[in-house]
Amino acid sequence: DRVRAAEAGVGVARTSYLPRTDLLWQSNRATDNNITGLTIPNSVIAPITGPVPASPSNRSAWGSASGLLFSWEPLDFGYRGARVDAARAAQNRAAAGLDVSVATVNAYLTLLAAEQTVRAAQADVERRETFAKSVHVLVDNQLRAGADASRADAELARARVNLARAQQQAAISRAQLADILGIADQVVEVRESVLVGAPPASAPAGASVALNPFAQVQHARVQEEQSLVHALDRSYYPKLYLQSVVMGRGSGVDATGKFLGGTEGLGPDRANWAAGLSVTFPVFDIFSIKSKKAVEAGNERAEEARYDQALQDLTGQLRKAQASLDGARKVAENTPLELDAARTTETQERARYQAGLATLVDVADSQSFLVQAEIDDALARLAVWQNLASVAAAQGDLAPFLQSLHDAAQGAK
Repeated sequence: DRVRAAEAGVGVARTSYLPRTDLLWQSNRATDNNITGLTIPNSVIAPITGPVPASPSNRSAWGSASGLLFSWEPLDFGYRGARVDAARAAQNRAAAGLDVSVATVNAYLTLLAAEQTVRAAQADVERRETFAKSVHVLVDNQLRAGADASRADAELARARVNLARAQQQAAISRAQLADILGIADQVVEVRESVLVGAPPASAPAGASVALNPFAQVQHARVQEEQSLVHALDRSYYPKLYLQSVVMGRGSGVDATGKFLGGTEGLGPDRANWAAGLSVTFPVFDIFSIKSKKAVEAGNERAEEARYDQALQDLTGQLRKAQASLDGARKVAENTPLELDAARTTETQERARYQAGLATLVDVADSQSFLVQAEIDDALARLAVWQNLASVAAAQGDLAPFLQSLHDAAQGAK
């Protein structure tokens, strides 16, 4: 809506190039007590024309007037163009929608991470349920101490608690994504994504942070202030108007002051036309214009400083995102090794427990290590995608990130 309003503002500024045409019709009933003399122009006392009667009277007659005035300013020394430039700069400042896209991507990735955590927690519950049943069989056959059964039940209960917490976080993430998408009253479901698979080996080509919409917004503010200064420079010039008018008047009183009566004067009965050139020049506006220019020049310098700071902030944000991406890639390279080792350890500890060579605590620890390794592996891959999105956001263009996502989806088919 703000963008559309800014676009409309440009259209409003452009209408100043159009000629102005005013149409008037007036009918009245009034006395004709004219008097010789002068009044300073004002908006209260109505002007009156005609001869001065010998004595005042309360008699009234009809009067009418109509006219069409055409006025056009063919030369403005660039003032209207400067106002259009200022409006266009305001439009550019309003046309930034990157924040919404970035927030949507982040919410989507957060929901995927939450669902992967739920999946790992669910697998952990299933493993512990199976193991707890086998422990109870051994205890019932007096092959293991009763404490082992209690510990196995406790570990299972803790796994179920972790699953409930993971499901809670997934529900919250789902609601946040629905809110961002504008469908908060609906349940959002995401399909299995290629983002949980192997991430791309390289990042998309970089772009200058000056192309980031946030930087462009700041630059548009600088341009807006520059346009306002330019408009003020062009305001202290003469204004030239080409004007023409067609008009008619009617009166119920003749030139001698005689009342004609009836409906005389109700409509125009005398017509005139005129065409000419008018020039106006606001002589003493120079003082206010100088003050306004000083204000706008100060605003321009302030906006330039904000623009420079925005470039610095975006550059720092990009460097941090790139460093995070490099770190996330290294983590993602090692989590599969961690996961394989955790699976092997859990399998071996269960076998050793069945053979009486390990304690239940050893098995519980290996299962905890396994579920954490599963979560780490899934989140590590998502973290690479998350940091790829952060790099693209810092550069101000999500298109390369979305293209990488599209390529990954095509490669998975």
